[in-house]
Amino acid sequence: MLIRIGYDIVYQIPDRTAVTVLLQVMEDRLADLKHPDPVLLDPPLPMDQFKDCFGNRCVRFVAPAGRLRVHGDTVIEDSGLPCPADFDAVQHEIQDLPPDTLEFLLPSRYCEVDRLTEIAWQIFGQLPKGWSLVQAINDWVYNNIQFGYQFASATKTAYDVYQDRKGVCRDFTHLAITFCRAMNIPTRYATGYLGDIGVPFDGAVMDYSACYQVYLGNKWHIFDSRHNIRRIGWVLLAVGRDAADCALTTSFGPHTLEKFTVWADEVQTAELTPKITATVQPK
Repeated sequence: MLIRIGYDIVYQIPDRTAVTVLLQVMEDRLADLKHPDPVLLDPPLPMDQFKDCFGNRCVRFVAPAGRLRVHGDTVIEDSGLPCPADFDAVQHEIQDLPPDTLEFLLPSRYCEVDRLTEIAWQIFGQLPKGWSLVQAINDWVYNNIQFGYQFASATKTAYDVYQDRKGVCRDFTHLAITFCRAMNIPTRYATGYLGDIGVPFDGAVMDYSACYQVYLGNKWHIFDSRHNIRRIGWVLLAVGRDAADCALTTSFGPHTLEKFTVWADEVQTAELTPKITATVQPK
């Protein structure tokens, strides 16, 4: 399967400002790209490319005052299959975990493991460890949190979501992450493209989507508490402890978002033709 992915984002910047973006596919998907995926800027600006501590591909530049367009468009090959499930994946004892997974057991900006550990053990403490435990957590979040774009808040944490029982995809993800960490399962936040492939179109404007990855059976596995099904066509851009590590654009100064358009569509050819995009209000 071929999936055309891309974005067209426009900012108004009142003064010269440093900007960092995480808008390129993760390194493990580079071989699947049919075209390179550079970050394009209008006006053109010098850029510095680097990897952060989580291995995300980052671009840094200094934007002058005025209108800044950040855009990109490429085609990626995908298996066309839902994310695989490994029902026999075991949960590792803490002492057997790889050292680089241990930080994903700890509290972070939006995932207050210390505040939710007792609650997590009350809900999930009697369940068998492993894949079924993660699925039970995923089910609980999906069934107990109400989704709505009007509930979005940049400061909402997992504890807030547990109390309020409302949120957007990042909030579902933060709560599931926190419960998993509280149950001693290394869990990291992930964000990227997820088009309406293999599912009915829900009427919402395309946006980036959040999910999470758990470390079981010596590898990372994707779970999605927002949709709670194994979806087709995840294309990840960034992973980290929570949304604070995975901001797709970070501006070190004030800015106004003027346009935000994202696409992830199944296509029949890898050819890139000019794409006409509609200006929409950001979610």
